[in-house]
Amino acid sequence: MSVDPLSDVLALLKPHTYIAGGFDLAGRWSLGFEPHTGIKCYALVSGSCWLALEGLAEAVRLEAGDCALLPNGRRFHLTTDLALPPVPFETMERLEWRGGMATLDGGGETLVLGGHFAFAGAHADVLLGAMPPIAHLRGDEESTNLRWALERMRRELVEPQPGGVLVAQHLAHLMLVQALRLYLKGGAGRHVGWIFALADPQLSAAIGAIHAEPGFRWTLSALAGKAAMSRSSFARAFSTTVGVSPIEYLTRWRMLLAGARLTEGHESVPTIAQSLGYGSDAAFSTAFKRTMGCAPRAYARFRRPTSSPHPWATTAVARAAGHSDGRERPHP
Repeated sequence: MSVDPLSDVLALLKPHTYIAGGFDLAGRWSLGFEPHTGIKCYALVSGSCWLALEGLAEAVRLEAGDCALLPNGRRFHLTTDLALPPVPFETMERLEWRGGMATLDGGGETLVLGGHFAFAGAHADVLLGAMPPIAHLRGDEESTNLRWALERMRRELVEPQPGGVLVAQHLAHLMLVQALRLYLKGGAGRHVGWIFALADPQLSAAIGAIHAEPGFRWTLSALAGKAAMSRSSFARAFSTTVGVSPIEYLTRWRMLLAGARLTEGHESVPTIAQSLGYGSDAAFSTAFKRTMGCAPRAYARFRRPTSSPHPWATTAVARAAGHSDGRERPHP
């Protein structure tokens, strides 16, 4: 099976989600949302609205069929009129709830579906660091797939069925991958970051080779060969697109893999070092400290989880089934 770098990175970051659901709205409204971690993803099924993000001078107009990714955690609001002051979502008393759906004034005009994805793994900046505050994704085949996943998620929340937790877990990953595919498709050539190299067959081949054999003693010439490019052309194209040199990318990916394995606590530092292509513990430790900010053994002590994160889908489906403690209103 060919190596898929995007799947590799997502597996390393352990994506899960807090909640998925939506809003069925009518009339004039303005909903305000507090800062968040991870990625929020919205799909506008019907109607239209504005999305205004803290720190950006211009709001984004969303029409039916559009999707939006919010990866940087800033405050934002959704509104029919930018002149309306936003009301904090948690305090809006006019909302009526059914599972993961909030209805305002009977709904029927604007339907927004959304998901909120967090990452249990460290170093989410690997994925999010190169993304703009808002990624506006216009309707096409991939957004249709995303909206299907969001709608299916909504049904799991509103109408719980046996096996719903497992279905929701798989839908969560599907939603995230579809959104990132849309982002990659629309942003290639306009932004800098490793994810955009995946849109280039030659650069993607080199990144795939690194992910397939991270412990191989890769050289610039060997990676250029994988990309079927000259050394100079490959080095220039890679650095321009990804933002770092090929060897810097290789080192960082190795250290991210090492960090995940150290956190799991099943392998020794020498074993990890050798498997990732380092001939001595000292060379590995130097590279690890330079990239991760501390020595490998210190990283293992401080990063090792004391317990597994509570599965998001269990919480979401339990709330939808009416088992919430009533102290909070989930929202995407």
